[in-house]
Amino acid sequence: MELLVDNPLWLWLLVPAAAYFAFAGYRNFKKLARPFRAVFLLRVAAVLCLVFALAEPSLFRPEAKEQVIFLFDRSASMDGMEKEVATAIEAAAANKKDSQLAGVYSFAEDFQTLLPVSKDLGPLPLDAVQSSQRHTDIEQALQLAANSGDTELATRIVLLSDGNETRGSALEGLARHASDRVQIDVWPLEQKAGGDAAIASFETPADAFLGEAQPFSVTILSDKETKGELVFTADDAEISRQDIALAAGQNLFSYTFPAASEGLVKYEARLELEQDGFIENNALASLTEVEGNPELLVVSGSEGSPIPSLVDISNIGITELPAAALPANLSSILKYDAIIFDNVSGTDIGAQQMNVIEQAVQEFGVGFMMAGGDQSYGLGGYFKTPIERILPVEMEVKGKHELPSLGLVIVMDRSGSMGGVKMELAKEAAARSLELLREDDTVGVIAFDDKPWQIIPTEKLGDPKEAIDKVLSVTPGGGTEIYNSLGEAYAQLENLKLQRKHIILLTDGQSATSNDYDALIEGGKDNNITLSTVSIGDDADKGLLESLAQTGSGRYYDVSDATTIPAILSRETIMMSRTYIVDEPFYPTVYQSGWSDLFNDGVPEMNAYIATTAKSAASIALESDQGDPVLAEWNYGLGRTVAYMSGSGAWSGGFQNWKNWPAFWNRTVSELLPSFEEIPFSVTGQGQGVYLVEDPSRKSAIIDVKAVDEQGKNVPLQAEPVAPGKVEVSIDAEPGIVFFSISNENGERYKTGLTIPYGDEYKMSQPNLPLLSALAERSGGQVVESLEASFRDIPFEGGTRQPIRHLLVFLAMLLFFADITIRRFGLKMPVRKPRQKLEQRAAPAAIEQLIKAKKRG
Repeated sequence: MELLVDNPLWLWLLVPAAAYFAFAGYRNFKKLARPFRAVFLLRVAAVLCLVFALAEPSLFRPEAKEQVIFLFDRSASMDGMEKEVATAIEAAAANKKDSQLAGVYSFAEDFQTLLPVSKDLGPLPLDAVQSSQRHTDIEQALQLAANSGDTELATRIVLLSDGNETRGSALEGLARHASDRVQIDVWPLEQKAGGDAAIASFETPADAFLGEAQPFSVTILSDKETKGELVFTADDAEISRQDIALAAGQNLFSYTFPAASEGLVKYEARLELEQDGFIENNALASLTEVEGNPELLVVSGSEGSPIPSLVDISNIGITELPAAALPANLSSILKYDAIIFDNVSGTDIGAQQMNVIEQAVQEFGVGFMMAGGDQSYGLGGYFKTPIERILPVEMEVKGKHELPSLGLVIVMDRSGSMGGVKMELAKEAAARSLELLREDDTVGVIAFDDKPWQIIPTEKLGDPKEAIDKVLSVTPGGGTEIYNSLGEAYAQLENLKLQRKHIILLTDGQSATSNDYDALIEGGKDNNITLSTVSIGDDADKGLLESLAQTGSGRYYDVSDATTIPAILSRETIMMSRTYIVDEPFYPTVYQSGWSDLFNDGVPEMNAYIATTAKSAASIALESDQGDPVLAEWNYGLGRTVAYMSGSGAWSGGFQNWKNWPAFWNRTVSELLPSFEEIPFSVTGQGQGVYLVEDPSRKSAIIDVKAVDEQGKNVPLQAEPVAPGKVEVSIDAEPGIVFFSISNENGERYKTGLTIPYGDEYKMSQPNLPLLSALAERSGGQVVESLEASFRDIPFEGGTRQPIRHLLVFLAMLLFFADITIRRFGLKMPVRKPRQKLEQRAAPAAIEQLIKAKKRG
């Protein structure tokens, strides 16, 4: 048994306490009565208990057992080392003592138990080693290992790593183990990739002018002589392929390419070799801002758009793309200053493209406009999409248009093949359709596998939330049998007295049975029932589904991008439940706006428009005779968006022959172009994932930074001001491109893109021996040449500690209470009077009694 004190500095309080009590006791102790001497001693004991309690004492019971914990680095830089490590650990464990326990753990950016601490160490389960390629966090691994197993035993951690940490600081974290009985040995490992070549750097100009020759510089590291190809791309399109020969060591290559397109251009250099250790370090990207005229992207629907022919191309560059060719990455969208959708259906635009456009408008000031037509707005299926969020109007018509009575049944495949993303999107689509319906609408949902499952009975909707919850609870089932479920939907609708009755069939498979679908559908048409079908993926019976839709007077959708399913069902629901197209000619009302001066000489007649509802913050420029917005605008984040509910063609009626029709579109483009003031904030790298954002003018007291990746997703970041006009930003993003949107309190903004290189794990490097040696030295361990040395005796004992601090505090309280009790109530002891005085008092009484007796006698 051993007494340990964790905070011995508190024991210095004994010096003034001893001095005080010694002085008081020397002068007064002998003069005190015995009870007060006891009080004095009680007080001394209580103070001693409190001082020792502050020092946090504990009783230590030694334990003869020891534990050795092997901590194996399984990050990407250690790829291929598993068998060698397993053999070395098993060989070393065969010679351990009976009093020693052992365990094996692995780490990268996380921590995994391979073999828990035990007396008998079995074979290392290599199949259980999880791959984690991004980071090496030695600090966290040591902390978790130190708390593994029996923390009361003497512990040695054996770190098997190259020491190239990419997250945390192992040396800083070592201080946490200073008071622990933990020793760290290290066994340095070296990369075994072999035959590896890596692009170490790729540089292009930050700015260039259209047509200017741009110097490209590429540095490649290789550990052997080899040959390969160096491929260059601009916005993911290949522009050059160069044969190269690599020498062992550093190789520098320089090329020149003209700036062929305007805007923010993403260049990438990619190395292609027959044999390579890591392919993850074979590509790097760089961004160049190519200056020129503003760029407008016009996205057209099934027919071409007349807008490019109306805009003044001498002052603006125009690109026209079909909806299917719309880019899905942010760097390609940021090439353009404004985007116009001309009668584009939401069923042709995936969720990825919509998210990217929203981020481009909100965070980077790109303008956006939607022009109307029978494929746009609500009829295009944009309800509750990112496109609806950025526009100044809502797709749903509220309160002003006569709505037909509707019966809708959704027949949704829930077979096993629909599991995962397809099932979730199908449920989201059905739920979104329910949100579009009124409480008086009749709706039913049938999910089917090898038989129909009635999820929502075909009746008036009532509570939409309850119905949506039922739809979202559907889970995948067994096989696929379409006919019976479709027949059930027709049977439920045929006798209902409704103006419109519609069925939407959604499946990704083929029916297990073949029945007479034509008879079923023709019978339904006699009862005013229409049918649309949605084919998901390549395994669906496309021929059957297209035939069913054609026979059922509905629409057929062949879906290759499952994220368009919600837009398809929204479009189908809206087309059946709402009267959106207003095709009665009218003269729009003009309000004060950026377009109002174009109408000074009169307003042309307009033929048709799509009915929508203006949002509360929208500014209306043109309004129909029914009070519906025809042209509206507002700001969304940094960008400006415009909604034009009429079309660019025949719907615009007299506008096509209006002398100001080209001026109308040029004015529209000018309204869309970014108008905020831009200043060149500087962004410099400070290490992996850390960047310094600085205002060179020093005028910014507050700098706000947001980051978005290529997919349009917000990248989490931590921003910490380090000086006026300076902010340090830390991000954790996948390799690729990250775009920064920077602004200050004065409304000045700046956008830029940064290339996130492959992680340090894939860099060609040697073991970090200084770090590994420092870890071993500071913890009292060793840099071992073989793992057998790890089972030597640990130079300190483990054991259990029993803190006695609370016991001392409790004892001090008892002593203080005893002190107070004695001083308050005292010690009442019996006092005996002298015998002589008693006799003297008794004698007069006896004489008096004798006198009284004599008188009586």
